[in-house]
Amino acid sequence: MGTAGTRWWVKGLAAAGALSIGAGALTLFSSLGRRPALLHVSERHPLDSREFAASLAGITRSALRHGGTARLLNDGDEFFPAMLQAISAARHNVNFCVYIWEEGQVADAFLGALTDRARAGVQVRLLLDARGATHAPEAGLERLRRAGGRVASFRPARFGMLTRYHKRNHRRAVVVDGALAFTGGAAMADKWQGHAQDAEHWRDVMVEVTGPLAASVQSAFTDDWAHTTGEILAGPAFFPPEDVTAAPAPGPVHVGLATAPSSEDHPIRLVYMSVLAAARQRVAITTPYFVPDASLRKEMADRARGGVSVRVLLPDEHTDAAVIRRASQHYYEELLEAGVRIWEYQGTFLHAKTLVADGVLSVVGAANFDIRSMEHNHENVLAVQDASLAAALEAAFERDLRRAQAITLDGWRRRGAWARLKERLAILPAEQF
Repeated sequence: MGTAGTRWWVKGLAAAGALSIGAGALTLFSSLGRRPALLHVSERHPLDSREFAASLAGITRSALRHGGTARLLNDGDEFFPAMLQAISAARHNVNFCVYIWEEGQVADAFLGALTDRARAGVQVRLLLDARGATHAPEAGLERLRRAGGRVASFRPARFGMLTRYHKRNHRRAVVVDGALAFTGGAAMADKWQGHAQDAEHWRDVMVEVTGPLAASVQSAFTDDWAHTTGEILAGPAFFPPEDVTAAPAPGPVHVGLATAPSSEDHPIRLVYMSVLAAARQRVAITTPYFVPDASLRKEMADRARGGVSVRVLLPDEHTDAAVIRRASQHYYEELLEAGVRIWEYQGTFLHAKTLVADGVLSVVGAANFDIRSMEHNHENVLAVQDASLAAALEAAFERDLRRAQAITLDGWRRRGAWARLKERLAILPAEQF
């Protein structure tokens, strides 16, 4: 009797365990009930119009801001010297967060520059992601702390935070005196040095911005800093006041987003959808991780069928996430059949994260074209109406195509059964990519 009773309880516990595992897998890896079946845009205004800019601000609950400057910086040879020069000229404060920090020459140079400014009385705040900065040089961080700099860790693995541990701070926000800022794809590691000259040095871009654009990048830092340390950064030293009574300043018009996970609020997806839907001539997407949901894939395909040039540039086998590349390839045939053109960058890892459309609208920042950036990570992007920035991004895209291999529909259809199987297996956890 006791044995039978034990068996009954064992079976009951096993059933409960199996049900829990199944429910967890469904929650983590299924899109069931996660979002509307398909998104669509009610009206499509030109990307350089006031109507489009106002709509983008409205649907993302963000301010529409005017003025400032935006300058594209290609690869470490350009963006690292510009960032170090800006830090060395800081008078009041430097706020700094990127995802990856690794030991090496780049980390030493930046920690040295930050430490020097801290010793000079400049307020230095460094926000490290607890997972992305696993290999950060502790000795250099300690020197920065002793010099007066503040270093904080975003979501370390500790009791009470484990259910949110996978929702990382992927933002790029480097801000000097609230007036000059950098955002884009790069982080602090030696693989970003140089000019993508070999397999060990990645291809990437950053954007240097000033004025209201810099204030938007500052917001991305101050939000996560407040929720990590409890310190709310306020005042003109961090947010130089704008004259709200004056006419709109000349120069770029932009919407800045600093997003964080929530059950239903995914504004980066709305930005991508809005730009794709409004494009009338051409769209160029560069991203290291490409896992678009059904709505984005449909919009890309519809625009291509409607005569818009939709081009996508992705990594080849040089990647730090082979399984995500396989998941991306699962969508190639569907998109190629619609007329979307796809290239894979050769020779090193393509890590740039940009979208440019119709020669006037650019989306730059930390976010990838994947579900993780749209739903799980803390991210920041700038959607900018500015012909000069768009021209620079389009020129960079054309240069990158010279190092890329075009994927053709006929060629892709000839891939073997083993490749198809790997793609299907890779797509199973796509909701976490």
